[in-house]
Amino acid sequence: MQPSLTPALLADLRKPRPYPAVSVALPTHRTRPDSDQNAIRLNNLVTEALRKLEEDPAVTREHADDVARQLRSAVEEFDPARAREGLVILAAPGEQQTWTVCRSVPERVVLSDTFLTRNLVASDAALRPYWVLTVAADRIALWSGQGEDVAEDDEHDFPLTRSLDDPDVERKEQIGDVPSTYRDEQARQFFRDADTALAQALAAEPRPLYVAGEPAAITLLGEVGQAARDAEQIPHGGLAHGPADAVARAVAPARTERAERAVTAAHASLDAARGHKAYAAGLDEVWEAATSGRVELLVVEEHFRATVRAGEGHLIPAEDDDADAIEDIVDDLVESVLEAGGEVQFVPDESLADGGRVAAALRY
Repeated sequence: MQPSLTPALLADLRKPRPYPAVSVALPTHRTRPDSDQNAIRLNNLVTEALRKLEEDPAVTREHADDVARQLRSAVEEFDPARAREGLVILAAPGEQQTWTVCRSVPERVVLSDTFLTRNLVASDAALRPYWVLTVAADRIALWSGQGEDVAEDDEHDFPLTRSLDDPDVERKEQIGDVPSTYRDEQARQFFRDADTALAQALAAEPRPLYVAGEPAAITLLGEVGQAARDAEQIPHGGLAHGPADAVARAVAPARTERAERAVTAAHASLDAARGHKAYAAGLDEVWEAATSGRVELLVVEEHFRATVRAGEGHLIPAEDDDADAIEDIVDDLVESVLEAGGEVQFVPDESLADGGRVAAALRY
């Protein structure tokens, strides 16, 4: 699974690059027959990028050759089996990153001195990354989840392991002094260490947390630490070693319930904002509030897209080939709101019909 879009990684992606920093965005398909065209359309779009590199007088031959190698490498590495709704390739002299995203993206090639990141930010907000901590007497592991994809995390001092073999167990059995697996001091210290590592992971990357394991293991984690106190508990043992798809299946019902609660809470927040005259609806109102940093909560329908250009105090619908058009104003909105410290919630289509498919609760 690709890395999560942490604040540190996003900040790095937004840093200026030696010209040209090339961003290639392609809407893709998960299933056949449409998915059969993914590789062909990617080749065509990269060919367009190579042409732009050749024709741009500001691009040196050295940089053009370097970035061309990066783009060709991305094409070779593309795995059609892992396609989602969109593909974003970021290439600059000496570097290349490829991202599959869960939201469709406008097809485009952009040469600049920075990467185009708004599609990544919007997709990450829609995916709502989460953590899963799987606990057992001999192994405690942290898993990073994005949508339906889960992968074991190895960047936050996990996994923690210990041996359950006790060289003195025979003597202890004779005197009746063999404690429960989760009651001896070694077990408690093992879970304390896990709590410490978990707290550090949550501080670095705050996300919803699910804890899965035998009830006794979950109980012990709560007794010895505080990091998992707000976690959703999943009484399902046998997951400390995975596999990843089993962990994903175990947390799926809880994730669905959490998503439904979040949608309900978002609508309640909008209703409250109306009562306090801190409500905006429709692209024009929400865009004005977002650009002035006033949006506390942005609520947008899952598949809402709009291509616009800026008019006198309002947004005007535009065609995709309009040179002055903003091809995906929704992703721009999402990025602007998150940068200003607001929250974003995607809701089912048609649930904001009376709000122009996008609405916001405002700070003032």
